[in-house]
Amino acid sequence: MRSSIALTIISIFVISCNIPSEKSLAYTPGSFAYDIELLKKHYPVQILSRKEGEVQVAVVGAMQGRVMTSTATGRTGNSLGWINHSLIASQVFEPHINAYGGEDRFWMGPEGGQFAIFFEPEDEFTFEDWQTPGIIDTAVYQLTRQDSSQLTYEKTFSLQNYTGTQFRAHMKRRIDLLDDEEIGANLGVAIPEGVKAVSFQSVNELTNIGQKTWVRDSGLLSIWILGMFPPSPQTTIFLPVKGGENLEAQINDAYFGEVGPDRLVVSDSIIFFKGDGLYRSKIGIPPQIAKPLMGSYDAENQVLTFVQYSLGEEELYVNSLWELQEEPYRGDVVNSYNDGPLDDAGQQLGPFYELESSSAAQELAEGEHMVHIHRTFHFTGSESQLNPIFQAKLGIRLDSLNRIFN
Repeated sequence: MRSSIALTIISIFVISCNIPSEKSLAYTPGSFAYDIELLKKHYPVQILSRKEGEVQVAVVGAMQGRVMTSTATGRTGNSLGWINHSLIASQVFEPHINAYGGEDRFWMGPEGGQFAIFFEPEDEFTFEDWQTPGIIDTAVYQLTRQDSSQLTYEKTFSLQNYTGTQFRAHMKRRIDLLDDEEIGANLGVAIPEGVKAVSFQSVNELTNIGQKTWVRDSGLLSIWILGMFPPSPQTTIFLPVKGGENLEAQINDAYFGEVGPDRLVVSDSIIFFKGDGLYRSKIGIPPQIAKPLMGSYDAENQVLTFVQYSLGEEELYVNSLWELQEEPYRGDVVNSYNDGPLDDAGQQLGPFYELESSSAAQELAEGEHMVHIHRTFHFTGSESQLNPIFQAKLGIRLDSLNRIFN
């Protein structure tokens, strides 16, 4: 009898020693908790949460109210946004840009051209002169409202463009954590049984509080939202388009050089782009052929992501190319960036990939405002579980992505 009791005690001890504790799991690199603990060491972090903590979104006001990351599977689940751990831990401001990461960050355009806000008057359009404005890089946004599913940040600022036009503006940025019903209503699909989901939106409002009307001849601003995500060798980015003649010619890949067919494939209705973080490249889609949807599928980690955004077809979209432009309002509404080595030494910012959307630029009188909405949806599950969502939105099977670049 004693030997039986002793054996039972030993068995329980051995089993307990082999069960990882919540704390040990929480600090695993790549987990939501690992990223949150790093952020909390340096900044106040606001957490929106549902389903008893299974669904969480982390936002940092000191980083311009950006959504840093999210999880659909609790603290120990995958962190779905890309975060620059070394830069955040260093607490050092970098020249040109502080690439902290984040799934939804507030920027403004245009970046280049005669109405650029990333270059001072008389600057050359070179990296040495390029500088991200502090209002979208280092400024702390004030948290003005908070509840369990919503955060609102605000900031008043002044800005000058390359031509010398002065802007006095107020921005309001609201982050909403969406529930399953709102996910279904916005995306138009039901969440299949067994699939985990997390979704949020940013509602970004920019108001002219100066005494002069913003007019196109002296430069306008656009709202630019960028989401940064961890790549994998099996990540495919997809951008549905309206199609039509000369579709390939309408895709802008002039940012870092032409993108080859091993990384960019154009079909009649979908553009496919690699998101592996191994080759620096970027593409842009004009509003004439864009649809208000894009996304990616990480087959390695079985994460399906969609992004919805506000889209105006017959409006002005700023051109961000680093040159004086003949058509400063014929720009992209959607961009996707794949990170890669910057030089022969293999140095790079990430790796990560980006899904970006821009608002139309608007002429605003004093007191008038414009709004841009950007929604992010993440679904995790097996490929067979995720396929109904993908097929409903894209019209093709999810497993067909395996053959796009092979």
